[in-house]
Formats: sequence, structure tokens, C-alpha cells
Amino acid sequence: MKRTFIAFLSAMALTIGAQAQKKSGAIQYQTSIDPIAMAEASGFPISEEMKARMPKSIKANYELLYNATNASFMPVTETEDSNSGGGGQPNMGRMMMRFGGFGGGNKEYYYTFADQKVVEVFDLMDTTYVMPTKLTVNVVNPMMGRQNGGGNQSQTTSAVQFLNVPPTVEVIKSDETKKIVNLNCNKVTIKTTRKATVLGMEKDITDETVLWYTNDLGFSFSPDPNLWTEGTVLAIEKKGGGMLATSIEYRGVSSKDVSAPKKAISITPEQYQAKQAAMMARFRNNGNRQGGSMRIN
Repeated sequence: MKRTFIAFLSAMALTIGAQAQKKSGAIQYQTSIDPIAMAEASGFPISEEMKARMPKSIKANYELLYNATNASFMPVTETEDSNSGGGGQPNMGRMMMRFGGFGGGNKEYYYTFADQKVVEVFDLMDTTYVMPTKLTVNVVNPMMGRQNGGGNQSQTTSAVQFLNVPPTVEVIKSDETKKIVNLNCNKVTIKTTRKATVLGMEKDITDETVLWYTNDLGFSFSPDPNLWTEGTVLAIEKKGGGMLATSIEYRGVSSKDVSAPKKAISITPEQYQAKQAAMMARFRNNGNRQGGSMRIN
């Protein structure tokens, strides 16, 4: 009986030690998208000439650092595409990553676990900004990078016009499970239905995004703050691309590595959208003056 009790205590100590070890570490993620498939799935018309110039795939690597209270998530390598090997069209890579909603391009994200708050840190026009947000399900227009139903104008391409009405969002839980980086993960699907006119005919455009999350780590996180229901998201799967945790290392992480920079200007999402709209207007004007060529950094 005494031996059994000692064995029980030893097993409990090992379990507690393993759980404590998981309170700090680093997780590597890789994003891979097929820009042609992603654009076509969103209703964006692509000519054969444009397809020939676009990369077949774009990949980028990111790292999540976390401790017991906070986390940071940021890119760790230059975006690479199949046409340039990372050296020829870095701006195209960043643009398509933002288009796909993966990783936020060159943004850095800082998470506070206690209140599930997130701040985005990014450079815009030689100024560093910090923008508060929150983990949630927040459907973003795949074409314009803005919330559906916001603003006074419909969101259009030459073939597709998204109507200015809020989308229908359904969160579907599943009993399906799998292991990612040796952690138990559950599946949830976010199904979005948007009203749109396609070549003049009104129809519903349905899109599904699959999240794989784990509760083994004990904190809330998603590489995309707009795609989160619970737990730590280790994989995101959507049309034309996805993001996957590829490795995890349990180790010490200092508070400095997971704290947002203090020397940054605070900006609201509305102010950010206004600045983005102003930048796009300048790009369009420059493109018109230069015969249609436009560069996006």
C-alpha cells in the first residue's frame, strides 16, 4: 500500500512538472497559400496573363513566444514565393499574405491572456503604430481587408459586388480530433455566407475556414485574432491556403520578448482604415499618372 501511494505521488509530481514546463516556450508556424486559388475562391477575376505572372505558392514562417501571462507572434523570415525564391518579389508576397488574412504580413502581435486582448504593432509611412483588438470571430472582407457591412459603399471587383449587408456567420463544432506538434486538437468550422451580385446576378457566396485548437497549453491564442473561438489555435485551413504549427519547444521566455513596444503611437481600427484608404487612393492616382503601373510596399 505504501509503495502504491509513493508511486501515485511520483506520477502526480511528474504530471505537475510537465504542466509547469508547458507554461513557457516557442511554437513555429508556417503559412502557405496558392494566390490564384485563393483569389478565384473569393470571386476575383484573373486573366491568363495575370496567372502566368503570379507565383504558384507563397510561404512564410512565424514564431509564437509565450510565457504564463503573455505572448508575441511575428514573422521570422522573408516571405518566399515560387517565382522568386524569396528574392524577387517580396512586396507581392506580403500583399498576398495580407490578402489571405494570414499572419498580418509584417505586423507583430502581442497577446495578454488574462483579458484575451491583442495589440497589433506595425510601421506605416515611417511611423510605428500600436492598435488594440481582441480575440474573436470577426469576418473580414477577403478582397478589401475591412469588415463586411462597414462603410457606405459596396465592395466590388469587376465581376463580383459584395452587398453592403452583414454576413451570416455560423460556428460549427466537430467531434473530430487530431494531433499537431504532439498536442491534442479539436476542430471547429467558421462558415460565412455573404450576399453578392456575380455578373449581375444576386447570389450567396459561402466560405468555410477550419480551425484546429488545443486546450493542452492553457491559454487563448490565434495567429489571426479575427479567427478564434477557444483555446490555442495551431492550424487554420481555408480555400487556397493555410497556416500550421510545425514545431514546439518548451523553454524559458522573458517578459521583454512578449511585451509590446512602449514607443509607438496608438491608433484605432477606424483611423487605420482611413489611413489605408488614403494610401490606396494615392497609389491609384500614381498608377494612373504612370500609365497603370502601381507598386505596393
